[in-house]
Amino acid sequence: MTTDNNTPIILDYEPISYLKIATCFFRKLPRHIKEYLCSFFPIVYWIHRYNLTWFISDVIAGVTVGIVVVPQGMGYAKIANLPPEYGLYSSFVGLCIYCFFGTSKDISIGPTAVMSLLVGQTVANVATSGSGYTGPQVGVAMALFGGIIAAAIGFIRLGILVDFIPEPAIAGFMTGSSLTIAIGQYPKLFGMTGVNTHDATYLVFGNFFKHLPDTHLDVAFGLVGLFVLYAFRFGTAYLGKKYPRYDKLWFFINIMRNGVVVIFGTLIAFLIHIGKNESPISILEDVPAGFTAMGVPKVDTNLLSEIAGTLPSVVIILILEHVAIAKSFGRRNNYKINADQEIIAIGVANIIGCFFGAYPNTGSFSRTAIKARSGVRTPLAGVFSGLVVLLCLYVLTPAFYYIPDAILAAVIIHAVQDLVSGPKFVQHLWHINPLELFTFVAAVIITFFTNVEYGIYVSVGLSIFFMLIRIARPRYAVIGRVPKTDEKYIDKQQTNDIEYVYVKENHPTLRDIVEPPPPGVLIFRFDESLTYPNAGFISDKIMYYVQDNFTSGRPPPTTRGERAWNDRRPLVKKEDLEAVLAEREASGRKLKAIVLDFSAVNHLDSTGVQALLDLRLSINRYVGHEVEWHFASLATPFIRHALMIAGFGNQNGRDSHPLELIPIVPPQLQQQQRQQKQHHDLESDGRSTDNSPITTSIADHERGVPIDRAPFFHWDLEDAVRAATYAASKG
Repeated sequence: MTTDNNTPIILDYEPISYLKIATCFFRKLPRHIKEYLCSFFPIVYWIHRYNLTWFISDVIAGVTVGIVVVPQGMGYAKIANLPPEYGLYSSFVGLCIYCFFGTSKDISIGPTAVMSLLVGQTVANVATSGSGYTGPQVGVAMALFGGIIAAAIGFIRLGILVDFIPEPAIAGFMTGSSLTIAIGQYPKLFGMTGVNTHDATYLVFGNFFKHLPDTHLDVAFGLVGLFVLYAFRFGTAYLGKKYPRYDKLWFFINIMRNGVVVIFGTLIAFLIHIGKNESPISILEDVPAGFTAMGVPKVDTNLLSEIAGTLPSVVIILILEHVAIAKSFGRRNNYKINADQEIIAIGVANIIGCFFGAYPNTGSFSRTAIKARSGVRTPLAGVFSGLVVLLCLYVLTPAFYYIPDAILAAVIIHAVQDLVSGPKFVQHLWHINPLELFTFVAAVIITFFTNVEYGIYVSVGLSIFFMLIRIARPRYAVIGRVPKTDEKYIDKQQTNDIEYVYVKENHPTLRDIVEPPPPGVLIFRFDESLTYPNAGFISDKIMYYVQDNFTSGRPPPTTRGERAWNDRRPLVKKEDLEAVLAEREASGRKLKAIVLDFSAVNHLDSTGVQALLDLRLSINRYVGHEVEWHFASLATPFIRHALMIAGFGNQNGRDSHPLELIPIVPPQLQQQQRQQKQHHDLESDGRSTDNSPITTSIADHERGVPIDRAPFFHWDLEDAVRAATYAASKG
């Protein structure tokens, strides 16, 4: 990286002007506003290319998902403690609205297991006999305000908040919720009526075994239905492996399993009801046709205050489930997802849905997977799924009368198994990060013994707590070095040309061959940005290391009165003081320069800068002289600008680079000088008459790295250490 005339490359940075940056931003603001407004309707970017091939694929995928969503929607509505038709209302609106606002072709919006569980627990707490509120009112209010909050987050582009909740936290409350849902369906599966499924999960589990003698005929429908569902699932998977040519056929047979079980279960329930005044099993009974709950939501301040504590959980589930699924299938099928726009889509879908009587709905993983496998081409496929739901609402509701509750329970238990994170996931967390495993287990346990709302809060709280701990107490390293070439094969006078690999001084693998830095030099690496949460911690660690490993500039005490209360050094006799000082000077433990590796520092705030200034003052006071500070691998011009403002670019009166202080010697002349020096040494019986090291300016020029005009900012760690070594040798 040198020019033909051997002139080094000097890095010149333009002064950073925040006024100039702001002016440039406002000049481009109209264009940004136009792009911002157009981004609300992604459909405009692809609808004009819509064609017959896409239409056929979307119809197939949409109808397929519609067949699945109808029984699932009614079953999830029962989990939400709402009449079954409210599950269909939620399914219809989400499926139809999403295509106008969404950026994922695969995702399918509608009722989900976890959201239905949260709504059900809230309905059980709020819609009591003395409250004056009904379950549908509570569900609609949750959809309205949850949608408003989600849409607001999307409009102001705060989708980044989703990234603060890691996968183990999500998996934890999802697993706990799936266990809660499955156990809550056991009494319906067995036809029990004496078990309160609104209790905590462990109580429902215990009462289930307590009421086993109360099992009714429903158990035949439930267990047989569950067996058939799993037989379809595993049977088609086996046939798909044995006959891969018909993989598409086995796939469509597999996804029909819910519909087949519901149809045959309903038919049998109808046959055994003939000639009887009431059914011998628990059935769905009346499902009104059409949108009977359509209207403006009725919400008052009292109802809002009742559900306010649950709204954060509603928003978290709305956003997390939806964005996580959309991103997953976007990566799988090679297209980009706009997380903020997805949040807007889910928010608008819930706001509009509440006028149709819908309760909160979000992306469903199982239905999204079916939609993707069915060959969907555009988000418009959701409209065809919505038409299937609409057909069922207006035409098939009389047939829903005889659907057995045990069959719906079997469908739900079978559906939520995909939400459970298995032993492999737990083992994976244990080997990678036990703290994340703790978060996962805590979320599962809290959800199991209390409710899903507390499980969400605990998992999210623990995740944020561990993240803040990591930021406030980051890893750091005192650096040693390993030569790239064995020194015994290098000419004695060229040892300064050796390049090093810089590693932690206590590296677990290389610690036996790690060399200390040059005498008088400390190399320290940051593994996080230097900001207000960790600035004090990092500066303390550097100061403590200096105090423990380098000599103080103060002379050792000679009397007890001179010794400070915290000075543990032994007393020195006055006649021995000069000898002790001379020995300390020769020990090489006098700090001359500090090198900071900033390669991992992506942000430096005012607190971090002030911490460095205070640390410099403390170290100078401790060692008794001015210590040079060198910075390597500055990540951004803004970090360099902050350090320049703080005065680190100009220390000890030096505002120019050593290259400008020492004449540059061309490489050919350097080689000639070395040969002459070696010849002279041989004539002196191999003893060097000049032990001065090759200057950092010549060495850096030979390496060919760019050079910053500020003498204390360096391209890489090797450059910084050479400059610090040169300063220490002259000190």
